[in-house]
Amino acid sequence: MTDLRRAPHTAAPESPPYLWAGLVAVGTLVLYVLTLAPTTQFWDASEYIAAAHALGIPHPPGNPFFIILAHVWGLLPLAGDYARRINLLAATTSAVTAGTWFLIGERWLRAIVAPVRWRRAVATAGTLVGFTTFTVWNQSVVNEKVYTLSMLTIALVLWLAVRWADQLEATRRDHHLVLIVYLLALSATNHLMGLLVAPAVLVYVLATDPRVLFRPRFLVAALLVAVVGTSVNLFIPIRAHLDPYLNQGDATTWPALKAVLTREQFGKPSVFDNPMYPTGADNPGHTLVLYGQQLLNYVQYFTWQFGRDWLAGPQRALAVLFAALGLLGARRHWRAERRAAVAMTALMLTLTVALVFYLNFRWGYSQPYSAPGLEHEVRERDYFFIASFAAWGVWVGMGLATVMAWIQEALATRVPAHAPARRWALSAVVLLVALVPLAGNRLTAPRSGETLARDYAHDVLQSVDPYALLVTAGDNDTFPLWYAQEVEGVRRDVSVLVLSLANTDWYLRQLQRRPPETFAPALAPALYRDQRWPRPTSPWMSRFYLDGPADTLPPYLALSQPVTGRLGPVTVALDPNALGRPYLERSDLAVLQIIKDEVGRRPIYFSSSTGNYADRLGLGAYLVGEGLVRRVLSRPTAPSDSVRLLPGRGFVNVPRTSALAFGVYQGGEPAARPRPRGWVDVPSQNSLLGYVFVYDTIAAALAGQEPALAARAGVLRDAILANTTYGLPAERRAAGN
Repeated sequence: MTDLRRAPHTAAPESPPYLWAGLVAVGTLVLYVLTLAPTTQFWDASEYIAAAHALGIPHPPGNPFFIILAHVWGLLPLAGDYARRINLLAATTSAVTAGTWFLIGERWLRAIVAPVRWRRAVATAGTLVGFTTFTVWNQSVVNEKVYTLSMLTIALVLWLAVRWADQLEATRRDHHLVLIVYLLALSATNHLMGLLVAPAVLVYVLATDPRVLFRPRFLVAALLVAVVGTSVNLFIPIRAHLDPYLNQGDATTWPALKAVLTREQFGKPSVFDNPMYPTGADNPGHTLVLYGQQLLNYVQYFTWQFGRDWLAGPQRALAVLFAALGLLGARRHWRAERRAAVAMTALMLTLTVALVFYLNFRWGYSQPYSAPGLEHEVRERDYFFIASFAAWGVWVGMGLATVMAWIQEALATRVPAHAPARRWALSAVVLLVALVPLAGNRLTAPRSGETLARDYAHDVLQSVDPYALLVTAGDNDTFPLWYAQEVEGVRRDVSVLVLSLANTDWYLRQLQRRPPETFAPALAPALYRDQRWPRPTSPWMSRFYLDGPADTLPPYLALSQPVTGRLGPVTVALDPNALGRPYLERSDLAVLQIIKDEVGRRPIYFSSSTGNYADRLGLGAYLVGEGLVRRVLSRPTAPSDSVRLLPGRGFVNVPRTSALAFGVYQGGEPAARPRPRGWVDVPSQNSLLGYVFVYDTIAAALAGQEPALAARAGVLRDAILANTTYGLPAERRAAGN
């Protein structure tokens, strides 16, 4: 403690270079705008954009601060496309973060690089590295998460701590710390990631003036602003009572609000549990081997950051280079200014090893090792570590400054002592290293021109008859539909039932109480305009979720052996072996109940992204494929002039599928667009595979009847497939195979 407190309380009389920081922020913003996603994207982007538009409540913890901020931001006429406006919010918050990190880096470099212009050049280089790393860049050009806002609060809070600590003791005031407490509380209503800067702030306080923690005036002020900051969470129950389009958790009671804020819906395991096993006495616990593997997953993500466009070998080499530069910079930082170095070290450890332990993920999605019982995450989780990749650039900048100093020492015998500027200029060539991530991520990090999520949502919704129920599986086949309905007004008459939420009572209750909007023929394909579509007035289920808690479906129903049952005109054979489990979940019961009550009266479909789920429920004999969806019939499917049984595909309505694919769908061409590195986010490529199935079906079914159309479908199929990991090898594609 004594050594730390000897650190200078003010480093230099010069003021912070706010103008230069502004230029860094503007330059970063220009890069992000040039590579910005033009509309919504997959994963959580569509949900958050729809929630911002509706002033609604996304998945727990609800993120009320982000929703309010994004809703206000979305009212600004910054772009014609609403999703692009919200994406611009992510770009702006990330760019401001870059400017703030420049200020922090420049301040810490004062003890390392004396000449002002070279210090600022080094700080700029470090910032450039941090904000062109793959994950930071890729997440800054779309509002997929709320983490760019958390990243901004982390940087702002640390900068305030630096400014507070730099004040002379005689004139130091606590208002910086009070503002820090307020920002931390406010950031917590966005996401808890913002609190990860707290250990670094505590280091500054303990190393500068620990007495402030015991001053009554500060403690009272801190308590008051903390209450004000966290009061933003009250938005959730207030808005939930108004039942906006997105109202996840339906937090109209205090227990429901608690469940949303604590994310009970996701059942996150304890940090001391093994996440691949159920919580309880039989859980083997969080072993050192598991933690080591989780750390290796972080290392894997780190290797992606500096040359994602290139092969694995160069990626790893660049990761070693930038890791070495960062560690060299950390060493130099510790020697130059101990207090700041301890704070930065605390921050980096919190953003990496501590965060890895807290998140307690299963094996990473693309980690190569696989064995029974070793479950992998459903997607890559590198975005959780976005702040660590951005902050690492500060130490990389210090590492570059250290290399520059070495070069100057080597030049001392060749360049006259009275020409230090020349030595600085000659050594500055190493700053070109900062351009490597920009060059190495220029193909995979940008999202410019990517419209597939929006197009997919349009195509799925326009595939179904008016007032239909559309059953979907999870995030990527549901969130874009929410966006399309709420933001773009596409087919609001369609009710969407997502299986991943249908195990909760609040979601099924919302499905029951929300009547569909009136079908608008002018906004639908021509194939729906040749008849009248009366608007239904009854809910989807006749017996459940109508009044009180007594009419709910059970969480599960045991299915110990095969059974046969009647769902109105539909006969189903339920087999636990086919289902993959000895019980029916609430979502299964809801789907079966809706079919029993409404099949033959209202159209019911399964999205093709649900795979063989409907078949596992015993409905296979009553399904017919129609483009990206499968319709449930009230009688067993039989071949006809339009419906054909295709091997490996089941029954398909070929004319309707063809009419949809070539007369309605907007996503075929965007899915087939050549991508230099394929579909970057492999876990979401199933959305492309839906189109592959559609065009492959047409190519197979019409080869003898309409060869030109079949050939066109085959070309689209092959082009889309080439963007996926299932595509043919490049040399075979080039040969036309």
